[in-house]
Amino acid sequence: MLKEKLDEGCIYAKIIIMQNRIIAELKESIETKQAVMKSLAPQIEKAARVMIGALKNGNKILFFGNGGSAADSQHLAAELISRFQMERKSLPVIALTTDTSIITAIGNDYSFDNIFARQIEGLTQKGDIAFGLSTSGNSKNVVAGLEKAKQLGCQTIGLVGSGGRIAEIADIVIAIPSKNTPRIQECHITIGHILCSLIEQELFGNK
Repeated sequence: MLKEKLDEGCIYAKIIIMQNRIIAELKESIETKQAVMKSLAPQIEKAARVMIGALKNGNKILFFGNGGSAADSQHLAAELISRFQMERKSLPVIALTTDTSIITAIGNDYSFDNIFARQIEGLTQKGDIAFGLSTSGNSKNVVAGLEKAKQLGCQTIGLVGSGGRIAEIADIVIAIPSKNTPRIQECHITIGHILCSLIEQELFGNK
């Protein structure tokens, strides 16, 4: 009987510890987004205006990143190619993270650092937007992609963590004030959704 009570006590303690951790994670996520709200609205608005202007001019947006940022690139491209919150025509947006034949060919023939720059060289025209995502801000292939895009007359946007090389080269930088990768990624997709909403409202809101 005593052993059963001790076991129940241990289980209860573990439950409380886990729930406290959940609350702490949610609190940190909220606090990071509050910091974004206080400091990054101007940069997000500027990125939205540049993206809207490019689309109005018949240009396209190219998203790219690694790992979770690759998933976010595909997610955001899907929102704009398909639809976000309203029925409207499709928009010219590409995620450079989806074609495994292209990625592995470039990685094999050149190097992994070139997988985005090479695609940008072949797919972009002046006035397009290269939108690089990197939680560290230092991903070599994202840096190379943005540098190639600038050489070709594209506008560049960097969605990053607390800085890094990308913050030095992108035309518009949205840098999340955090060094915690999960918190940065949560803010990235929230900002991505905000950009999708602003684009839809501006281009199709009166139709």
